[in-house]
Formats: sequence, C-alpha cells, structure tokens
Amino acid sequence: MQLPLMTAVRQHFPGAALSDPLQTLREAWAGAALQLPPGARIAVAAGSRGIANVAALTRGVVDLLVQAGARPFVLPAMGSHGGATAEGQIGVLAGYGITPQSMGVPVESTMEVVQVGELADGTPVLINKLALEADGIVLINRVKPHTSFRGPFESGLMKMLTIGLGSHKGATLAHSQGAQGLARLIPAWGEVILKKAPVLLGVALVEDAYEHTALLEVLRPEQFTSREPQLLVQARENMPRLLVRNLDLLIVEEMGKDISGTGMDTNVLGRMMLPGIKEPEEPGVARIVVLGLSERTHGNANGMGMADIITRRLFDAVDFKATYANVFTTTFLNRAYVPVIMDTDRQAIEAALEVQRLANPAQARVARIRNTLELGNIQLSEALYREFQTHPQLEQVGAFQPMAFSEDGRLI
Repeated sequence: MQLPLMTAVRQHFPGAALSDPLQTLREAWAGAALQLPPGARIAVAAGSRGIANVAALTRGVVDLLVQAGARPFVLPAMGSHGGATAEGQIGVLAGYGITPQSMGVPVESTMEVVQVGELADGTPVLINKLALEADGIVLINRVKPHTSFRGPFESGLMKMLTIGLGSHKGATLAHSQGAQGLARLIPAWGEVILKKAPVLLGVALVEDAYEHTALLEVLRPEQFTSREPQLLVQARENMPRLLVRNLDLLIVEEMGKDISGTGMDTNVLGRMMLPGIKEPEEPGVARIVVLGLSERTHGNANGMGMADIITRRLFDAVDFKATYANVFTTTFLNRAYVPVIMDTDRQAIEAALEVQRLANPAQARVARIRNTLELGNIQLSEALYREFQTHPQLEQVGAFQPMAFSEDGRLI
C-alpha cells in the first residue's frame, strides 16, 4: 500500500507557567490564615498521577505545616490504585518522588475505611480511617477534565476527597453506579465528608497545555463547591488537543497509566465509549492504531479497548491481571477489550486504512502522536496538513517524507 507522506508539525498552545510555584504556594497558604493547635496530626493527601512539581509542592505543604507547629504525615489518596493495597499505594507515591526521606515525615497508608454517613438513596459515604482520625486533612490535587464523565466536578479536590480517600471500597462503590453515577456521587459524597471529616484546606492546581503549573490556589473547605467548577473551566481551556479535524487515522505511539487513567486521554481521542455518555464531536477520528505500551504502565493496558487496532508487541506487553484489576474497579470492561492485533506497525497502519476502502490511501488524512499528553510536536499527512496549513497555531517544521519502517516493520 502506498502510504501518505508525513510532515513534522508544531502545535502552539498558550503557555502560562508559574515562575515559582513554591513561592505561589507560600503566598496562597498565608492568605488562607490557617490556625492549628500545637502538635496537631495532619494528613496530607496526595496521589494523582502526572502532576507537575508534585513532590516539591507536597514537601512545600509539609514544611508549612511543620512551621505551624503541626505533625504532618503523607497519606495516599488514590482509590484502588497500587493494586488496592496499602503497600502498593506507598510504592506508587515513591514513584512520584514522595517518600519519607524526600518529605521528611512519615508516609502512612491503609485501605481501611469508615462510614461517616449515607446519601438519601442509602448509598454509604466512606472515608479512609487514617484521614478521619487525623486532626486535619490537607488535599493536594490537580483540577482537570475527567476521561469518563462530564460534570461540574471531575478530577480535582472533590474527587480526591471522595473516591481518592474512599480507598478501594469507596472507589469500587462509586464506579459501580457507572460513569453517570460518578458525576452525581462526587458532589453528593463530598458534601457529607466536608461536614463529617476534619478537612482544613485544599491545594488546587491547574496546568497549561505543556504540563506546567499555571495556577495554584489554596481553598478553604467552604470554597470547594464554588471555586472548583470555575477552575475546571480554566483547565479545560488549557488542555492540549489536536488542532486538526476529521481524521481517517490517528497513530498513537504509546499508551499507559502514566499518561492517562485510561491509557489515552479520551478528550484528545474524541472517544468515550461508555453507555449513556455522549461521544465528543471533535476531533473526529475514524480509526485509531496504538503501537505500544509505555514502560511506566507496568503492563496495565486499561484503555486499549478504545483503539481499533494494536500491534503484537503491545499485546505481548500486557499484564492482564493488572489490567483487569483496574477495569473491574471502574466497571468499564469494554475499555480493556482486545482490539484487532497486527504483527507489525506497518501492518496495523495499512489495515486501518484498508478497512476504510479509501480511494487513494496516499491521500489519507493521518495524524501521528507520541501519546495523548505530548501534543506540541506531531506529524500530519500531506492531505491533512494542506487543509489546515493556515491555522495560526500550526507550524510546519519539516519536509514531507514517506513513513519509515525498520526491517521488522516498526515505525521509525
């Protein structure tokens, strides 16, 4: 098959990185005017993946608490991640650079939860036992669009407060009600927990399109419900995305849990594939080919079901025990379905174009990305670039060239 010529393209997004996130933290913290009794034991909840400056900011919070005379400890707040074990979650934090040595305080973890109330429909509200028993809780999390549902509260402080600190039992219970249930449960649970648990502050982070900390606010509990939805709007506007539309094929070089909770960000793909959730209208992709798994996902291939075709090397790297443990918690089993498997990268790409019965595959509208996080530098086929070459945020930075493959059919 004659494949289209490709060119390197730079997508330009507005950048708004804070010059000194730690100084911004200190100033915002002072503005919150937190008063603590001497020796107060404070749980610093952390644990979301891929947050810029997460270790430095967590240490910054710890230091501020110590300066205030408190006895802080770091508490993983990540639902069922880390194999749904206390030891596994400590290991996940260590992978983010958050350890007792780097923080200067203990890292404590448990999967034990306590019921602190119930919703009108009888749904129990659960929270991590260590968090509830602490004298205070400080949350640190990034506010961003979720990959499975839409609502005023998606990924952020309220989700960490409810599903993150709900540990394995809470996360499983929340996901059992489906994607639409998450949008309902997070604020409902949050209201109960804010009344029952000693929540002191939340450090809300918003990133720009280049994964830099762009905004940092320290919120008091009474500000969570009013301010977080506003931050979510800002986060959505900041998100990196494909600036081209109506693709015949999207080639994704790698996917993994270190990139997105679903392996690939659904907001970038334009695919949700969940019952009752409306599919995004943009960018519009007919077929998706995924070539490999990232090393840091450790075999977890949650999200591969959103692809149409994968390669043999991706399939051979899958740890199905880890993948299935993940999707059983979420209940979104279709996201772990195995797509069509082709032996090589070239065969996968050709199959994705062949199945569309295109009159001239050389004129196919193709985009190639490393993953759904790194969208600053991409490749576009000639036909696709020609249509969007006048876009003010697109810059061609290379000549048109044929796709190159190694002797074993791997895309170079």
